[in-house]
Amino acid sequence: MPSSSHWKPTWPSYRVPVILPQSTLNLDKPQFDAEARLEVVSPCGPACHKSSPLPTYEEVKHYLSYETLYANGSLTETEVGIYILSNSADGSQGKSRTKRQIYGYDSRFSIFGKDFLLNYPFSTSVKLSTGCTGTLVAEKHVLTAAHCIHDGKSYVKGAQKLRVGFLKPKHKDGSKGANITNSAMPEKMKFQWIRVKRTHVPKGWIKGNANDIGMDYDYALLELKKPHKRKFMKIGVSPPARHLPGGRIHFSGYDNDRPGNLVYRFCDVKDETYDLLYQQCDAQPGASGSGVYVRMWKRQNHKWERKIIGIFSGHQWVDMNGTPQDFNVAVRITPLKYAQICYWIKGNYLDCREG
Repeated sequence: MPSSSHWKPTWPSYRVPVILPQSTLNLDKPQFDAEARLEVVSPCGPACHKSSPLPTYEEVKHYLSYETLYANGSLTETEVGIYILSNSADGSQGKSRTKRQIYGYDSRFSIFGKDFLLNYPFSTSVKLSTGCTGTLVAEKHVLTAAHCIHDGKSYVKGAQKLRVGFLKPKHKDGSKGANITNSAMPEKMKFQWIRVKRTHVPKGWIKGNANDIGMDYDYALLELKKPHKRKFMKIGVSPPARHLPGGRIHFSGYDNDRPGNLVYRFCDVKDETYDLLYQQCDAQPGASGSGVYVRMWKRQNHKWERKIIGIFSGHQWVDMNGTPQDFNVAVRITPLKYAQICYWIKGNYLDCREG
């Protein structure tokens, strides 16, 4: 057992800004005519992002304003105010290019058996009815990627009747499954679905074209119609990559090449910008929306704690000094995004001051 004097990767303390709603407008009901896309691509890589000018205060306010979609199809737009401003997203642009998302040997692990699937942290991963993955971040809230419900121009066809699926054991004839657990075969699992009550999407994503500012705002929060009664994983501000344990991130998702399986992976972060983490974790469409997490020491509580520090977005094709290279990309939870998502969950900025 290492002594307490040994260095531990520790969750840093952040002074989180305050984001508060200023005004809310009713919008026309959306058409729900977009096709659900399970991945988003953008060619603007780290150098492109780093060289882009920082947005103005007014631009950041616009990006962090948000739309709220309700189960009855009604839609509102909320303008926000920001207090104690810190740097935020860039304004990069780019065209799309599709590329594989498996890097050499496939290092993904399918998680089998209810002893794993129903236990933390794997139990926090849920499936969206539009085909993506989400992560439980509160008693009634799921964090996912914005592109799973909105293509940048319009809400996808399944967004109005969006449901979230929870894996649970599949028992026949009312049996409790007592004999199955001793079998060599893993127990069959099924999804139990809960309807979504409302959805929040930042205006930074709804820009007429999803790639106008890259993937920086590719996140959304879903509020369920009833509590899910499972352990959830808290969100946290993303530390610099050099402060991550082993420089690694972890996430689990429902990759569509392994239907019905929850797939876990971990890998090194290769590069970062203020808003994005670039890595080469093996992934397939369907995994997008997964919560990217790390486990670090929480000094105040004297214990290890996992937190969601990003949302797996998808694929980027990057020109690295004339050599094409492809990355999978996660949207970082910056202090501003933390303040926004936390307010969506809590409804009270006083509960969102510690990142």
